[in-house]
Amino acid sequence: MSRTVADVAKALDHAVLKPEYTRDDLARHAVMCVQRGVGCLCVRSCDVAEATRLVAGSPVVVAAVIGFPHGAQRPEVKALESRLAIADGARELDMVANVGALKSGAEQAVRADVAAVVAEARPRGVLVKVILETCALTPAEIALGCRLAEQAGADFVKTSTGFGVQPSGPTGATPEAVRIMLDTVGGRLQVKASGGIRSWDDAVRYLDMGCTRIGVGDAAAILDGGPATGDAAY
Repeated sequence: MSRTVADVAKALDHAVLKPEYTRDDLARHAVMCVQRGVGCLCVRSCDVAEATRLVAGSPVVVAAVIGFPHGAQRPEVKALESRLAIADGARELDMVANVGALKSGAEQAVRADVAAVVAEARPRGVLVKVILETCALTPAEIALGCRLAEQAGADFVKTSTGFGVQPSGPTGATPEAVRIMLDTVGGRLQVKASGGIRSWDDAVRYLDMGCTRIGVGDAAAILDGGPATGDAAY
């Protein structure tokens, strides 16, 4: 299907997550999101209040990352981080699943981890996206992660943090991983592709597959049809 620039912009989650980013960097990215009609500005939890102020009066939604980037915090810690981010203005939470627990087959632990964040978010009308870090998982583990996220009440499953490092392969979204996720959730949850998506064609390919959100680090370049720079980990 043909997609307009405005349509794609609304589906982008623009990430401002590098540890060295300053308040000036955040402001620059926020202005771009407002000017270009980007749907969501995804920020570190410590930046939510300022990001909310910067996009006030626009349709841009602020998302906070939770348990970022490794997902190894206790569920109680992720719950508190979620509660504070929501109080600061976050309307979406991109939480990192406990990857080690998932790979260990500790299903109850993974489910409880996600459920702790959902318990903070759902009563307040806040969406939860569960980051699986698919580059670290087998196909069976990707499917299991999707099922556990669904059982815990999440709204989305998401491929990657953009910070995953694997010595022998991709560190972000791949069509193969996204297809497993889409097939597993069967439309009951939404799917967000993120990590290594740096061109218009890449973004549209994942939207055409059935993803409803695309995580990027250089939304402006993508919307202009050119390759994105290395400005963000995404």
